[in-house]
Amino acid sequence: MGQPVVHFEIIGTDPAKLRSYYGDLFGWKFDTSGPVSEAVSEPGNYGFIDPSVSSGGVGIPGGVGGGAGFAAQVTFYVGVPDVEAALQRAESLGGTRRMGPSRAPGTNLVVGHFTDPEGHLIGVAGTA
Repeated sequence: MGQPVVHFEIIGTDPAKLRSYYGDLFGWKFDTSGPVSEAVSEPGNYGFIDPSVSSGGVGIPGGVGGGAGFAAQVTFYVGVPDVEAALQRAESLGGTRRMGPSRAPGTNLVVGHFTDPEGHLIGVAGTA
């Protein structure tokens, strides 16, 4: 297999309401204390989901966040060794860079977004 999906996120204008909805729907618990790039969500308004606390301890890590001014979207992130190189490669194949690379404050996590030739938003994530 190539590079794996390592994270998903659900972004909207009312992240607290979204977290309540998905928490009630799927039993997800959220931790809003972690840092996140301001290009992804308002600080303190992004809730990380830890799949290790799910039944069976399996799943892909994810998060729900956003805030006023953030477009509604669902994104998955592919783990890559170099976010800038992945964004450049996406562009060379007909995609369009939308964001990044952007670092989460106080971490070595770097993320970027691009759209594929049909307009689907995809994320890439790596470390710096």
